[in-house]
Amino acid sequence: MEANLFRYIWRHSRRDQLAVLLLVVLSLPFYFLSLDLPKQIVNQGIQGQGFESVADTRLFGRLHLPFGQALTGEPVLLFEGLELAQPGFLLALSFTFLALVCVNGGFKFVINTAKGRLGERMLRRLRYELTDRLLRFRLRTLRRMKSAEVATMIKDEVEPLGGFIGDAFVTPAFLGGQALTAMVFIMIQSVWLGLVAAAVLAVQAVLIPKLREPILRLGKERQLTARQLAGRIGEVMDGAVEVHAHDASNWERTELTSRLGRIFEIRFEIFQRKFFVKFLNNFLGQFTPFVFYAAGGLLAINGQLDIGALVAVIAAYKDLPGPVRELLNWEQTRNDVQIKYDQVIEQFQPTDVVAPEQQNPAAEVKPLEGDLKVSGLTLTDDSNNRILDQVSFDMPLGSATAVVGDSASGKDHLTLLLAALVPPAGGSIQVGDQNLTKLPEAATGRRLGYVGPDAYLFPQSVRENLIYGLKHRPLDEPDRDAEALKRHRWHLAEARKTGNIDFDPQADWIDYAAAGCDGADALDQRLIEILHLVELDGDVYRFGLGRTIDPQKRPEVAEGLMKAREQLTERLAAHGHDDLVVRFDRKAYNPNASLAENLLFGTPRKPKYAPDALPDNRLVLDVLREAELEAQLLAKGLSIAETMVEIFADLPPGHPFFDQFSFISADDLPEFRQLVQRADKSGAANLPETERKKLLALPFRYVDARHRLDLIDDDFRERLLKARDALHQRIEAEDPDAVEFYEARDYNAAASLMDNILFGRLVYGRAEAEETVGAAVAETLDALGLHDAVVLVGLDYNVGVAGKLLSASQRQKVAIARALLKRPDLLILNEATAVMDGATRSHLLDRLLQSRGKTGIVWALERARLAERFDQVLVMHNGRLVEQGAFCDLKEKGRALPELLAAD
Repeated sequence: MEANLFRYIWRHSRRDQLAVLLLVVLSLPFYFLSLDLPKQIVNQGIQGQGFESVADTRLFGRLHLPFGQALTGEPVLLFEGLELAQPGFLLALSFTFLALVCVNGGFKFVINTAKGRLGERMLRRLRYELTDRLLRFRLRTLRRMKSAEVATMIKDEVEPLGGFIGDAFVTPAFLGGQALTAMVFIMIQSVWLGLVAAAVLAVQAVLIPKLREPILRLGKERQLTARQLAGRIGEVMDGAVEVHAHDASNWERTELTSRLGRIFEIRFEIFQRKFFVKFLNNFLGQFTPFVFYAAGGLLAINGQLDIGALVAVIAAYKDLPGPVRELLNWEQTRNDVQIKYDQVIEQFQPTDVVAPEQQNPAAEVKPLEGDLKVSGLTLTDDSNNRILDQVSFDMPLGSATAVVGDSASGKDHLTLLLAALVPPAGGSIQVGDQNLTKLPEAATGRRLGYVGPDAYLFPQSVRENLIYGLKHRPLDEPDRDAEALKRHRWHLAEARKTGNIDFDPQADWIDYAAAGCDGADALDQRLIEILHLVELDGDVYRFGLGRTIDPQKRPEVAEGLMKAREQLTERLAAHGHDDLVVRFDRKAYNPNASLAENLLFGTPRKPKYAPDALPDNRLVLDVLREAELEAQLLAKGLSIAETMVEIFADLPPGHPFFDQFSFISADDLPEFRQLVQRADKSGAANLPETERKKLLALPFRYVDARHRLDLIDDDFRERLLKARDALHQRIEAEDPDAVEFYEARDYNAAASLMDNILFGRLVYGRAEAEETVGAAVAETLDALGLHDAVVLVGLDYNVGVAGKLLSASQRQKVAIARALLKRPDLLILNEATAVMDGATRSHLLDRLLQSRGKTGIVWALERARLAERFDQVLVMHNGRLVEQGAFCDLKEKGRALPELLAAD
């Protein structure tokens, strides 16, 4: 990348910069006229110079063609002018001044807008180039960088460059032109006053930058410490388990305090120096008007300077400190952003990056055919120590090869080399007539599949993570209306102007052919097959049961689930299990549902109708007061709090009772103990509103069949059912989209698939209820052919940041499925099942080998004993290939493999 910021700016924005500079040049004559007009207004319009009497007139606005005489030999008159008396002449000059103000303001508006657009385009270009370069870094380089620091650099540290880029050439030209115009004007009025102004400006130009140099140095240090702080915070987040597992949270707080203290120290010194410079600059700026008033006044008294000229000089100098001060600020900003640019570019200039043509999405991709031949493969670390040393072997692409060895054997590095993820220091990897180390990513990314021991998942749905390996380039453009197409073309044009890639993110990027499909429906079936292959379909099925669907978009699924609701009831009744689910009944209180669920009798669509938010919901409280239930609920809340305080008084945190009752956490127990004591003294009704709401929230979580505190009697139940009907009517009238009410004949779009099937709650206290009903639901869905539909719904489950909402085993299964989906010619796995238990690992390995027919697989195994399933075994030790051959031969005649087997 270009090391000099100004060369980078000029190279990519030369045409735009010249266009804005032309506007600057055009604006200067109008600026000069606006400086000269005040003198004319005072001398001619007010003092009446040129008017012998009030009745006299003068020509105003007589206009000749510039250079007309030189072109035609005589003056060319464009406008005769207007004969005006002194009052009219004053008004004409004043309105001309107002017009010039508008013209100058218009120039500034257009210039600043153009600068802003130019700066934002260049900032977009710079961020894209940095990210593009990041995508071309080798893995070795990436592993030395902290993601939080890199993100901070691209997001925050280059942000000031966007504002400066538009000012890089335009601002010194614009402000310098204005300052020079003002100085010329002052010199024309009075050479002595002009010299004074020039002298003061010279002192400012020399002294202020010198005083700002330490500020720039401190700013560089502040930037580095802030970047390191971002990196450290990222480390703490990534290592949250270790922090809490080792009780190191206070050490992290202390370490953070130290870093924040250093940043505070730097910033405070910057403030001190900056405001001293500002004080000095302001003093020098006000010193010159003092001279003008004193010396200029004396000159005017002595008749050596007219009043109009003095007023004009003072007005011109009033505008002069602004441009000069901004020029000095521009100089400081220039040094500051150059430092920032240098620091950022330094981090993005590794010696070894992938060439741009290696990532060309249109590069030729040919199937890998023939034998895999590895010759003299060598890999070194940053210190030039050999990690792999002269590894050579052959493998028919129609076979399966196992790589075994201990953790220091280099087998993991071998798989990275075979997957073309790191370049070798020496040797070659050949498949047929193709050299893997020289193939573009378009070929290696599509014809090779790699799964490591700690696969990364993006914070998207399971589906998006699975099809990630099918998104190489846009294949089909979406249909757009005229307005959307116009906006899309504008975005493409802007992308091209800033050097961004002009691909359409809304296009269909999925390479169906790579997955062996002819469209979206076939891909869905392929995804289901892959999930079944890696034994993940059961997990995704459970995800689907817990999700919601839009019945308008998936009407066949909603209709099928309504049939499942009916058949489930029949199936449970046929086996004598109909009492395991208590169905929702508009006229009955469900003891297995919470009090909040019974009151709403529906699924909240808005957060303010969630159970914990009901004490703050005005509409709900109004209904409860009308039904005379608010006081009862408050009393029940106090009763629950008293019971919980009594039960948990001597129990340690984490006791099973906390989960069983789930009203009050161990952390909140001391607060409720004090609340109960205050309520005993003054009464619950006299507590502050915030404390009453805390008590009122407790009964909303109460489930009669679970908590068994005998809080629901017949009278309360009857009142609540009446309140339910009243609340239903109020919500439909005042907030109709707030709650999706339970209706036996309707699908509830706000409820999960499982809730729609059950249309009720499982009975508490029956150990077999969940398992029995779950099995019945599965049988019902299978009978209706809805199992796959539920799995497809489950594919929309978001896996969380880095897939942390999934277990380690589930993440690895998703990664394996992702690699299998694109049907690679060579599948490379590096301890991909290490996090799984032995039975799952063995079963999954057998299924994968069987599904691929033992063709095109290289698997670095975590246990040597698993290698007996493979056609060939490579035994690695200290970066060398020490044995290779069939498992049975090496087991009997080899030395290294038997040692590994003995250590298993």
